[in-house]
Amino acid sequence: MSGRNISIYPGSFDPLTNGHLDLIERGAKLFDQLIVAILRNEGKTSLFTADERKEMLCASVKHLANVSVESFDGLLVRFAAEKGARVILRGIRAVSDYEFELQMALMNRKLQPELETVFMLPGEAYSYVSSRLVKEIYRLGGDVSDLVPPIVVERLKAKGSI
Repeated sequence: MSGRNISIYPGSFDPLTNGHLDLIERGAKLFDQLIVAILRNEGKTSLFTADERKEMLCASVKHLANVSVESFDGLLVRFAAEKGARVILRGIRAVSDYEFELQMALMNRKLQPELETVFMLPGEAYSYVSSRLVKEIYRLGGDVSDLVPPIVVERLKAKGSI
């Protein structure tokens, strides 16, 4: 492995939230390179395409020189190995997140023992924000402008009702 400390922050980011950005900005301070990895899951219906999500992410993290945005499908551990990553960065908001994330981290460790998972707690202002809730609030006519970056608000409005 290279001497660089490369981390991957994987997710669907459908849509990107301010909570995601909080973790990306804080993660960028901890690692030499942070790859935000958008999971392409053709079996799952997404609000935004992988290309749309990548475009919104790139626009939202352009101020972070050591952050890049890529898409992947298949096993995360395989993608991490291709990129020379040593760490998977994951956010945990609640105990329910921990249970799921622990299971995933242990399976990833089984598949690739040298890959570590680092859990970060969100900033207090984002501890309740999730993509699922953002979509639900928007679908019901609520204001999500404090929950997502401006580009996401624009794209949601362009989609109309969801």
